[in-house]
Amino acid sequence: MKPDLPPLREVIARHGLSASKALGQNFLFDEQLLDRIAAIPGSLEGKAVLEVGPGPGGLTRALLRAGARVTAIEMDRRCLPALAELEEAFPGQLRILQGDAMAMDHDELMGEPYAILSNLPYNVGTALFTGWLSGESWPPRWTSLTLMFQQEVAQRIVAQPGTGAYGRLAVLAQWRTQAKMAMKVHRSAFTPPPKVMSAIVHVVPGEAPEGVSAKVLSRVTEAAFGQRRKMLRQSLKAMPGAVEALEALGIDPQRRAETLSVAEFVALAKRLTR
Repeated sequence: MKPDLPPLREVIARHGLSASKALGQNFLFDEQLLDRIAAIPGSLEGKAVLEVGPGPGGLTRALLRAGARVTAIEMDRRCLPALAELEEAFPGQLRILQGDAMAMDHDELMGEPYAILSNLPYNVGTALFTGWLSGESWPPRWTSLTLMFQQEVAQRIVAQPGTGAYGRLAVLAQWRTQAKMAMKVHRSAFTPPPKVMSAIVHVVPGEAPEGVSAKVLSRVTEAAFGQRRKMLRQSLKAMPGAVEALEALGIDPQRRAETLSVAEFVALAKRLTR
């Protein structure tokens, strides 16, 4: 028997909550949309889920309704009473932690395989995402990432070489995961409506190429795309052995970063990992 919950707008009004610009908050009220988001990774019945930045608990409700065991990390103390009501409505299903998700070890916190579903706060979304992608040990403890971003960021995650959106984020996301755009979300779905459209990206771990350090790949992409208008021989010259590695791999050092495929970046990082 699922508990009968008051409408989200009512909860927010009762607790005097408003979206904080400083924390990159935008609230989603459409319960049907939230249920659709919670369904993207498949059945969550009995599964451990990490949610970052639940705010007043819109997506949290949908995850709990789907039968997930949710750990929610919220920085904004104002939202804790609204979340505590959900904890009471779904006994034993919700654990609320107040604090900065960027400063926590999520694997240690969860202690078991877990899915990550979040309408990420815009100001830390990319940093959290690259953190989840950058672990040296693979496969990761997380089984999937289902994350809401500004549409422009989502496009950068799934972008193909040679396109304007292709960059470091695409390489880091695609070298050992499958990333796809799962759903676009209109700005009017939020309160207050952000200036931009949003989209949900769904990421599942894939096979990791052997002999490649995630740290080295991260450094290579940072250097290459840090000066994306320059030729690789220029942007990579500060990395010892990088230009020589390009030549050894038959990659023309006069090319620009956005023309290299994910596989070429992986080959370059592999050579520099040795």
